[in-house]
Amino acid sequence: MKGGDVSSISPLVSFVVGAAMATVCVLFFMSASPTRRLADISAFTSASANSSSNQDDNGVADGEATAASRAADVTATPAPAPAPVEAPSPWGDLEEVLRRAATKDRTVIMTQINAAWTRPGSLLDLFFESFRNGEGGVARLLDHLVIVTMDPAAYQGCQAVHRHCYFLRTSNGVDYRSEKMFMSKDYLEMMWGRNRFQQTVLELGYNFLFTDVDVMWFRDPFRHISMAADIAISSDVYMGEPYSLRNFPNGGFLFVRSSAKTIDFYRAWQQGRWRFFGKHEQDVFNLIKHEMAGKLDLAIQFLDTTYISGFCQLSKDLNKICTLHANCCVGLGAKLHDLRGVLDVWRNYTAGTPGERRAGKFQWKLPGICIH
Repeated sequence: MKGGDVSSISPLVSFVVGAAMATVCVLFFMSASPTRRLADISAFTSASANSSSNQDDNGVADGEATAASRAADVTATPAPAPAPVEAPSPWGDLEEVLRRAATKDRTVIMTQINAAWTRPGSLLDLFFESFRNGEGGVARLLDHLVIVTMDPAAYQGCQAVHRHCYFLRTSNGVDYRSEKMFMSKDYLEMMWGRNRFQQTVLELGYNFLFTDVDVMWFRDPFRHISMAADIAISSDVYMGEPYSLRNFPNGGFLFVRSSAKTIDFYRAWQQGRWRFFGKHEQDVFNLIKHEMAGKLDLAIQFLDTTYISGFCQLSKDLNKICTLHANCCVGLGAKLHDLRGVLDVWRNYTAGTPGERRAGKFQWKLPGICIH
């Protein structure tokens, strides 16, 4: 090769340089991570396709812009995960039933039944009849009544006759369909379960007036419940002073305002089940009323049996009575017998003239099996 003659070298040099550069590019591409290679391929393929399809209208610049935007999409920060769905309320349909039934001040009336009490002609029928034949618009209070059922049959029976029904599911193994005899093991389980359910209603922020289904409603009892009372409870024996703790309570007719101190009272009441093991909830109330009223500054009103009456201490003035409870009476059959007699007298009373009423012509049929 002659000096200065480079015409034969230039092609060879160009080939070698070109091959080296190609090798470097291939090695760089192979060393990239699989994810990055997939991203590059995706961006490149998209850019090429867009460049080809848009070449006539937009030229090469449009294809390059598309490739850049696709590459940016691939490497962008992932979208945040969706917020977790809020879990349903632990009380399920209870809150909905309470909301529908409550008055404007969040007060509900409650009773509790099982299948034995929902059969035709049983206590639930008599309970409703007392409202329908009552005076002073007492029937309107049924709009605020929640019927708590203890078994599926009672729930179905309730739904057939009433708007606000709730099935209280229990896990203590007790079959609540049949009548529970007073002070039996199943009876105590039922009564303490009822007490715990009442506490739940308070914790949800609702006031309640609990009424046994064997209470006949003739007039509105709310006018005899003091606004100053945290708890107003009916009396087996009323001693004449509404705030005297010497009165004997009956939890079958019970009004409670929802507050921190009434909830604390219910907690102590539940604990009393084990402090005074074997007692039912009414006895425990009587045992703790002095201690807890002082400790919590709790105003407990005992309701006058002239108005909120029962078989234990019977009011015989039909012009004043608001409710009548078949207390001091054991057995479904005995209650049904005497309450049917009570309703017969009440129907005659409401059909009487004002003069007959004032003269006291109408009196309960005495004695019955329990009423005396």
